[in-house]
Amino acid sequence: MSEDYQYKDRDVKKDPAREFRFGEGRISGVLSLTLGILSLLAVFAYLYPSYLTTTDLRKVYDASALQTVLKYGMYFSLLFGCLTLVLNKARYKYFGLAGIGLTLIGFALGGYKIPVGAVEPKELSLGVDWLILAFLGSTAIFMILEKLFPKYPDQAIMRPEWDVDLFYFTFNHLAISAILIFGNYHATHFDWALSPSFQETIQSIPISLQVILIILSADFVLYWEHRAFHETKWLWPVHAVHHSIEHIDWLAGSRGHFIQVFSERAMVMIPLYLLGADEAALNIYVVFAALQAILIHTNLSIPFGPLKYIFVTPQFHHWHHSSEKPAIDTNYSAHLVIFDKLFGTYHLPGKHWPAEYGTTKRLPRTVVGQLLHPFFPNKTTDIRNDK
Repeated sequence: MSEDYQYKDRDVKKDPAREFRFGEGRISGVLSLTLGILSLLAVFAYLYPSYLTTTDLRKVYDASALQTVLKYGMYFSLLFGCLTLVLNKARYKYFGLAGIGLTLIGFALGGYKIPVGAVEPKELSLGVDWLILAFLGSTAIFMILEKLFPKYPDQAIMRPEWDVDLFYFTFNHLAISAILIFGNYHATHFDWALSPSFQETIQSIPISLQVILIILSADFVLYWEHRAFHETKWLWPVHAVHHSIEHIDWLAGSRGHFIQVFSERAMVMIPLYLLGADEAALNIYVVFAALQAILIHTNLSIPFGPLKYIFVTPQFHHWHHSSEKPAIDTNYSAHLVIFDKLFGTYHLPGKHWPAEYGTTKRLPRTVVGQLLHPFFPNKTTDIRNDK
């Protein structure tokens, strides 16, 4: 089928209403508001670390050192807010005023001088620290890369429905403790399959080989779970929420129904639990998986050379999101392309990229509509449900 298919180039038109241009006050206004929100969240995290930070993440960062980052974030929020007011653009000055206001509230609550001490761990907490660090890291790395090497240069940063995906990004990071608790609880149901001797053997091999085994094992489980979401009629409406994205970038990968988010984490915990690899190997995998999950959704034109025949790359995964016929129900792998090649679901047509993204029939465009969609799928039905 794909041999006869006429591939077309994607047409992305500039949208002046969404563009960032110097001198208008929009850039400084958005920066002020963003830094103001993040600064105030960070202040609350320092005030209530037991309830607003994640125990595992606190082990890998220096809370006192990060107060320096908070300090500059707060001052830059004020600076950008004042710049927006100086430019005096009515449409954006309220962003600057909001950013200044939020930052001043943060200063009033203690700002970057809140004492850092021992933290009483709570099993369930909101991952405010994870949200802040992930957002700053993602924007600093992937948004800059998208501007330097864009596949679609005219796609705006605040493209259509970016706010919907920002909600999912926020939810997924704030709920990290609950997701991990659920995943760990699910994994313990496989205690009967644990083998201490097998785990000792795994731990005796080099860390690099342990990482490779983790990636292969996790990807095998993720491949079949992902395929089940596509090819099982009653599961597809859940996964269709992720596929409702029509403009792909670093933020798009966050969109996913909470049922899928929790189930994916729970399923991938099983091979990690049974392997019993060293903590160092697990940490390497977690970083690798987190970065790759964002990377494969990015608006990047980097070719990756021969690596694209080994690892899942943006071009490969973009085809998974395409609504074009040859691409439907293909490219399920999360890390490596090997399982798609083995099981006949590999689709990478040369240098072509998709012309269309999303589901074949549009899902609701709001968060509430998408969350309700799996429970009322007949109101918006994708043709893939009619197999």
